[in-house]
Amino acid sequence: MDFASLMQSQIAAKPAPDSSKKYLKRSEVESQRETAYLREQQDLETARLDRLAKKRRRDDDEADRVAAREAKKKRLAEESRKVREEEESRVENARRKRIGLPVLENKAEAVALGDGEVDVPEAELLQLLRALEEPRWVFGETHVQRLRRYRRITAKALAPAMTTGPIPTTLALVAEKDMKVPEAVPAEPEAQTLLRRQLASYFDMVLSEWLLALARRDTATKDSFTGKKAYHNFEAARENLRPLFRKLETDTLPPPILSAVLEVAHLAQLKRYVDANDAYLRLSIGKAAWPIGVTMVGIHERSAREKLHETDNKAHILADETTRKMLQGIKRCLSFAQTRWVPEDLGQMMG
Repeated sequence: MDFASLMQSQIAAKPAPDSSKKYLKRSEVESQRETAYLREQQDLETARLDRLAKKRRRDDDEADRVAAREAKKKRLAEESRKVREEEESRVENARRKRIGLPVLENKAEAVALGDGEVDVPEAELLQLLRALEEPRWVFGETHVQRLRRYRRITAKALAPAMTTGPIPTTLALVAEKDMKVPEAVPAEPEAQTLLRRQLASYFDMVLSEWLLALARRDTATKDSFTGKKAYHNFEAARENLRPLFRKLETDTLPPPILSAVLEVAHLAQLKRYVDANDAYLRLSIGKAAWPIGVTMVGIHERSAREKLHETDNKAHILADETTRKMLQGIKRCLSFAQTRWVPEDLGQMMG
C-alpha cells in the first residue's frame, strides 16, 4: 500500500469535524477530554461492580452448596445412627427374650431426670403448657424433654427484669426524690438494701444525664477530636462502673469501700464537690504514711513504723485492677456532676 492510499484510509476513518466550527476553543477541547475521561471512568467502575457482583454470586452459590452438603451429611449420619441403634435394640431384645430377660425400653423414653429435678404428671404438665399458650406436644419430644421445656419457659418468666439505663441492672431503681443517701451505712438489712438501690439509682442518673448532654451537641462538635474524646471518657466511665453495679446487686461490695462510696455520693448530692474529691482521694490512695528515708536503725524500729500498716489507711486503688477502674469511673462521674449541678458556692468546684 502506497502513502497516498494510506493517508486516504486514515482520513476516511477519522470522524468528520463539525462543519459549523472551523476552530475549537481550548475550553471546548478540555471539556470534550473531561467528558471522555469521565465516561471511561464510569465504564471502568461499572465493569468493576459487575465483577464484584459475579464474584459475590459465585461465593454465595458455593456457600449454599457447602451448607447443603454439610446438612445432607449430618442428616445421613443421623439416619444411620438411628438405624444402627434400632437394629442393635432389636437384636438385644431378641436375645433377652430368648434367654428369658425383660425387654429393654426405648432409649429416648428411658431418659432419666437429673439431680434436683422434680417430675410433674403428664396431664398436669400439658395443662400448664396450655395455660402458658405454648404447644403441648412437639414432634419427637419425650416427657422429660417436655418438662425441661416448661422449666426453661418459666425460668425466663421469673427472671428479674433489667433496667434500661446506661448500665442495665436487676436492682429496682428509686425515683430522683428518693435518691438522698444517708451519711453513714445503716445497720438494718432492709435499710442497706435501700441504700444499694439509692447508690445505683444516683450513678445511673448521672450517667443518663451525661449521655443526654453528649447527645445534645451539634454534629461538628461530635465529630471533632475533643468531642470524640468526651464520648470516649463517657464510655470508659460506664464500663468502669459495671463492677460497682454488679457488686451492689449481689451485696458483695466490701464494707470499707461501701462506706467510702456512700460518703462520696452524699457529698456530691450536697454539691460539696471539693469535699467529695477529698473523700475520693482517701478512698483511692488512702492516707497512710509513706516510708521515706530510714525507718529502722539496727534492731530497733522507729516509733511511727507501726502506723505504716494500719488497715484503716489502706490504699484501695492498689487492691486490684477492677477496684482501680471502678474508682476511676466514680471520679469521672464526680467531674461531670459538678458541671451538670453547679454548686452555689463556687469554692466547692474542683479544679
